Amino acid sequence: MPEVTPTTIAERVVEAILAQKLAPGERLGEQQLAENFGVSRTMVREALMQLQARGFVAVQSRRGWFVVEPSAEEARDAFSARRIIESGILAESGGRPLAKVIRKLREHIADEKRAIAGADAATRAFLLADFHVCLAEQMGHRLLCDVLRDLTARTTLAATLFQSKHEAGQSCAEHAAIVAALEAGETGRARQLMLDHIGNVEEALEADVAAAPAADERLRATLAPVALPRASR
Repeated sequence: MPEVTPTTIAERVVEAILAQKLAPGERLGEQQLAENFGVSRTMVREALMQLQARGFVAVQSRRGWFVVEPSAEEARDAFSARRIIESGILAESGGRPLAKVIRKLREHIADEKRAIAGADAATRAFLLADFHVCLAEQMGHRLLCDVLRDLTARTTLAATLFQSKHEAGQSCAEHAAIVAALEAGETGRARQLMLDHIGNVEEALEADVAAAPAADERLRATLAPVALPRASR
């Protein structure tokens, strides 16, 4: 059995977020985690501090650790960052021998289709999110894999919190279209399809992230006088 370290615990938590097995606002008890991994609470606390630094968990006084609940603005920022990175990865693909890349990506899409046809929702969610990390890795951008994994996990939390209506089958079909464009040597089209795909996922969120009120507007609305009905005269 591989040695359990704070880093491996942290990665298991991120994997659970990607698989939508951990929801925003869910409590992460130190004792329960320690028992689950067979380690000390000190090691668990170190893992949680790593996750806190990466923006996935927050600690509340006297209540413990919780999975973060991203705001609408944070969700928008994460999707924006993904557009910049993933379109950049595809823009750098010109001239790269893509035969092995295409084969690996097609294998990944085949796994997605099997998961969609099956009943394992966690595997399906994880594979659909992991496609983007797999693409970065296969295109030779290993330094961006960790960054993209974290960003994808952030947008997964947003999709869970804001109840995304983007269907799994649609995501898989969009992934397949991106790979087909790469295989045809249409790098520009692949890049545009990726931008469209990320945009579709963002637009499927039920929250209108662009129209979220500013904090001062919310406070002003909160402190406005209560509109009591006038007594009839």
